[in-house]
Amino acid sequence: MRIRAARWADKDSVAALIADALHPTPLAAWLVPDPPQRRQVLTNVVGIWVEHAMFFGDIHLTDDFTATTVGFHRYRPIPPPTNHHNQVTDAAGPHAHRFELLDSLLSTKQPTEPHHHLAYLAVRPDAQNAGRGTAMLTHHQTRLDRIELPSWTTILDGNEALLARYGYTPRPAITLPDGPTLHPMRRNPLRSSSIPIDPTRTVDNRGQDFHG
Repeated sequence: MRIRAARWADKDSVAALIADALHPTPLAAWLVPDPPQRRQVLTNVVGIWVEHAMFFGDIHLTDDFTATTVGFHRYRPIPPPTNHHNQVTDAAGPHAHRFELLDSLLSTKQPTEPHHHLAYLAVRPDAQNAGRGTAMLTHHQTRLDRIELPSWTTILDGNEALLARYGYTPRPAITLPDGPTLHPMRRNPLRSSSIPIDPTRTVDNRGQDFHG
């Protein structure tokens, strides 16, 4: 199994892969309560962030398109996606307010200092329990250790032990209104960063975290 950086032509496939992984979860049901619309809405909204990561982060995937990680380089402030509100409204229709609420709640918990944001770790449902998630995290960790900055992610119930094996520690949980509980986790660098950190400088934390 080979892991490579995604190309521009891969972005729609990556968005569909993440939507497939998210689709059976309680978070997906909370975001899009209407089952017939759920997969397409998830694909549309995730696609906004996948495209944004092409410019302000990194995307890696297995060469068989069964697993992916999407991260944002929040080493300095980055802009939100162009016309973000309008894009989400167009992508999610009547469900847009739920995506925006999720976005708002997540942003209040994320670090304000420079860090790497692991926004998505996804494995296609028919390829799960075969080591792909572990392989993606191992590949991700080798790159994190080179930049010597904290990493941040938010996961669904049941994935905490996997992330803990890679040095992530839990932070206060987020319970969505009448919805599931999400678990922010932070991984500190092995060594102090060589990048100067200004504690008064905030980082734009907008961006959603889905793991499947």
